[in-house]
Amino acid sequence: MSNQLPVINLMGPTASGKTALACELYDHGNYELISVDSALVYKDMDIGTAKPTKAEQECYPHHLIDIITPLEVYSAAEFVEDACRLIDDIHARGKTPILVGGTMLYFKALLEGLSTNLPSADYAIRAAIELKGEKFKVSDKQRIIRALEVYKITGRPITQLQAEQPKNQPYRYDFHNYALLPDRLELHKRIELRLEKMWEIGFLNEVENLMKKYDLEENLPSSRSVGYRQAIDFLKNSDLSQESERQMKDKALFATRQLAKRQYTWLRSLQETHSFQTFFTINQAQEDLRNLYG
Repeated sequence: MSNQLPVINLMGPTASGKTALACELYDHGNYELISVDSALVYKDMDIGTAKPTKAEQECYPHHLIDIITPLEVYSAAEFVEDACRLIDDIHARGKTPILVGGTMLYFKALLEGLSTNLPSADYAIRAAIELKGEKFKVSDKQRIIRALEVYKITGRPITQLQAEQPKNQPYRYDFHNYALLPDRLELHKRIELRLEKMWEIGFLNEVENLMKKYDLEENLPSSRSVGYRQAIDFLKNSDLSQESERQMKDKALFATRQLAKRQYTWLRSLQETHSFQTFFTINQAQEDLRNLYG
């Protein structure tokens, strides 16, 4: 019998229904939920991140939500450290952790480990690189920027540094990986409906209040979150006409669809090297996971 601790990883693109699926599992078993979302870590960023409401969090508590302010930075390495600590704590309480979210870099770091001692992000250097990075292919942009950032800091290629350094890999866990990958046309409809609801319940007001409370800088990771970047640019513009607002909303919709596309790409890459069960509809996922864990 394996001594590895079971961990359920539930991954999917934005608006795919993975959070609702995790909550249903929570209702039918002895679980705790850990958020795997680089935007949900920020306090006061609620509507634009589709963060579970306070009432929903009371019914379905999530770890790693609201842990830093939008002025702070949270790395993949910090996520792995926090997630491993929480996984061990949850098992010590006799429960099984469900990790749910769409930040595939976090999942990859947890599954494969991270090279240690790479330099931390330097956001002044990164901002300068981004100004020249408009022609980068969207799917490769973050990887290229990080590689250039490391080279400017260390003078050495990131691949060379990674090859030289040991990785922190949590071998003691038995990962059960599930991917929720709905049809893209259906997902696009869900994204559009979600954004429409966000605008209706006050997303723009939320961003305006964030700008006043925190005086957000554009090069902070929180400011670059999908939807927030477009709203910040709009609110800083002198043209606040209805036409300008409509263009901003269109840009936010396009950016969210691009995010989903990148998440699909990340997931397929992970599926090449890790064992996965993939669901193409929420109903299929509900039925199969209920049979496995209900």
